[in-house]
Amino acid sequence: MDGQKLLESVKWNSQGLVPAIAQDIESGEVLMMAWMNEEALNKTLATRQVTYYSRSRQCLWTKGETSGNRQQLVSLFLDCDGDTILLKVRQTGPACHTGNRTCFFNEIEF
Repeated sequence: MDGQKLLESVKWNSQGLVPAIAQDIESGEVLMMAWMNEEALNKTLATRQVTYYSRSRQCLWTKGETSGNRQQLVSLFLDCDGDTILLKVRQTGPACHTGNRTCFFNEIEF
């Protein structure tokens, strides 16, 4: 699927956003979840450096722009409903702002 068809296939929410899940291409580990708008997705496809949309700051942010902990896009998948994106990335450094490799480090025991 090319970039234009991808954009047409995405089911954006009422705020014009879609959840994007980053997964490490080597280990398969789920690294993080953030939001993308159309501009973030376009920039990611054009540069292969993952860019998200910050809901709190209401602006784009390229992962690792200040920290150096970048995500290079390797492949991209749209789920069966078209409402979630999976980004397979080559991660440099930790993905989480806490310094952890992944944002999913709080295991809930049951």
